[in-house]
Parts: sequence; structure tokens; C-alpha cells
Amino acid sequence: METAERFRAAVEKRDLTALEDLFTEDVRLYSPVKFTPFEGRPMVLGLFGVLLRVFEDFRYVGGFEGAAETSADGEEAPAEVLLFRAAVDGREIHGIDLLHFDDAGRIKEFTVMVRPQSAVQALGQAVLAGLVADGLA
Repeated sequence: METAERFRAAVEKRDLTALEDLFTEDVRLYSPVKFTPFEGRPMVLGLFGVLLRVFEDFRYVGGFEGAAETSADGEEAPAEVLLFRAAVDGREIHGIDLLHFDDAGRIKEFTVMVRPQSAVQALGQAVLAGLVADGLA
């Protein structure tokens, strides 16, 4: 999917400006460190600003394309899974980004899953500190 390729390139280049046009205005991001989703393009872009600073040696290592039910409306939508590796505070993270697309091909829902638990905890602490520093939490 073209949007997923553009998303991947923007993240790997750490280019927040390129990400902006890829998200719907009401995008929802489901995080492994927060029960409720981050909602809306400004908040999700702010979160990405923090994530791009927090992740060390971030790289995508594969992907799968298909369709899946969304969390927001339960409708099946085109989707892509991007597998990644990174580190936070020296802890190796294995994760996936699950992207759901609207009819125009923009990302309307985004789910992040990571392992192991110690990395999730380190990520949560680093993201919270970044959100607070940026005035987003």
C-alpha cells in the first residue's frame, strides 16, 4: 500500500512533516502504554515527535498487507502490519505497527504492540516524560 510505504519512509527519516498528510484528522492511536487511544492528528503527531526521540536504532524489518476489523467502528478496513526493532534505554524492543486505512488511503487507526514487558515499561516511562516535556500530558 502506497500510504504504508510513505509512512515507513517518513518514520525511518524521522520526518514529522511527511507524516502529517498520511493521517486522517480524527486518527486514533492505540498504544501499549495507555488504556485509551491517543485521538486526533495534532495529538498523534505530538506523540510521534516524542517516539522519534525516544526510540534508538529504530528500523522496520518486514510487513504484511491485508484487511482487519478496526477498533473504533468494527468495520473491516484495508490494513498493513509493519514489524520493527528498536531500543529504549538499552532495552531491545520487538514490535508491530498495525495501520488501518480509510477509503482515501489515509491512516485512520494505528495500533502499536511491543514486547518484552521490561521494554514496554521503559517505553512507557520515556514516552510519559517526553509528553510532559512537550506539554502534551
